[in-house]
Amino acid sequence: MTTSLIKKINRLKKEKNAIILAHYYQNKEVQDIADFIGDSLALSQKAEKNDADIILFAGVKFMAETAKILSPQKKVLLPDMEAGCSLADSCKAEDFKIFLEKNPGRTVISYVNTTAEIKALSDVTCTSSNALEIVNSFPKDQKLIFGPDRNLGNYVLEKTGRDILIWNGACHVHDDFSADSILQLKREYKGAKVLVHPECKQEIRELADIIGSTAALLNYTSESPASIFIVATEPGIIYQMEKKNPNKVFLPVKSNKSCSGNFECDCNECEYMKLITLEKIYNCLLNETPEIVMEESLIKEAYKPIKKMLDICENIKK
Repeated sequence: MTTSLIKKINRLKKEKNAIILAHYYQNKEVQDIADFIGDSLALSQKAEKNDADIILFAGVKFMAETAKILSPQKKVLLPDMEAGCSLADSCKAEDFKIFLEKNPGRTVISYVNTTAEIKALSDVTCTSSNALEIVNSFPKDQKLIFGPDRNLGNYVLEKTGRDILIWNGACHVHDDFSADSILQLKREYKGAKVLVHPECKQEIRELADIIGSTAALLNYTSESPASIFIVATEPGIIYQMEKKNPNKVFLPVKSNKSCSGNFECDCNECEYMKLITLEKIYNCLLNETPEIVMEESLIKEAYKPIKKMLDICENIKK
């Protein structure tokens, strides 16, 4: 059944000049069918530079929105509109607007893991990999707002010491990792390196050997001479880590709210990411729905802070 479905998907991709983008947190079979695998913004940039007519995003809704913002002339599909994001949902546009009105005169930096409406209210966006660069690109006396992830915001605050007001949002997966799980794994696997995403709480970050974006953590596993890694991010990334490093061991970290005392189970998964299946991808391509549809005015306003971020990063490289 799976083989037949894959053949049908590949045939539809060719017929419709479509590409499939898959985030690192997707199921293995979804990653395998993708044309590109990566972090959310990097995938949208791949789609922007590609000549495909249809972009199917195997991820969550804000990622598909970003792809539409960067490629408004293309048809962007999301196999399941219920594939939301706890972090994006923790920052509603109407609430964020009130927050901004109560704190005027501050430059608004929003994480790309937000809805298009939040992007449109922002001065500049950032990713987990460039958040420090974006913050440091502004004068030291400039007052800032950072949203919506409080853990990433506090990480930036720790590193920069800037005057930053932080929105109180979080990713439920990264916010729930257990420090006790990491400590137990470190006791059991001597010399293991701890990989931590900056969306994790401070108590988790303090245990890290490296803190970085999903792509940065993946790269580190290949560059490091270590053979065992404790992974404090959504365990879907472990599939790519194992593919790139078949002789190394990768251990997922337990959630404080997970199902058992088995610290080697990968139960701290994003249930929204896992809503995307091969069957849904096939039906989505076949019917070209659900489609991401956005007002042109929203696309234009949400594009501005993304463009500013890209311009800042480009200037830093020069």
